Amino acid sequence: MAYLYLAIAIMAEVTATFCLTLSQGFTRLWPSCVTVVGYGVAFYALAMALRVIPTGVAYAIWSGIGTVLIALVCRVVLGQKLDLAAMVGMALIICGVLV
Repeated sequence: MAYLYLAIAIMAEVTATFCLTLSQGFTRLWPSCVTVVGYGVAFYALAMALRVIPTGVAYAIWSGIGTVLIALVCRVVLGQKLDLAAMVGMALIICGVLV
């Protein structure tokens, strides 16, 4: 169950971060609302995961997978470019999370 909470935390954080971009500095209502709620859900779910998963492990997985996912979402949805260094860095993050 703890890893389910961690997955929820990751998805909520990625959603909130993506909507933060869409909020244009909190000037657009709905993306701003999704950002605030998303971060709330992310931190709550992360706190639930930390009941079982050691903090260092949970945070490494949360931040690593979150970083890779938000980069990929912005690439696919917003057309942001990823250079070779970014792709190699993301591959290394994934390797680190798997280890």
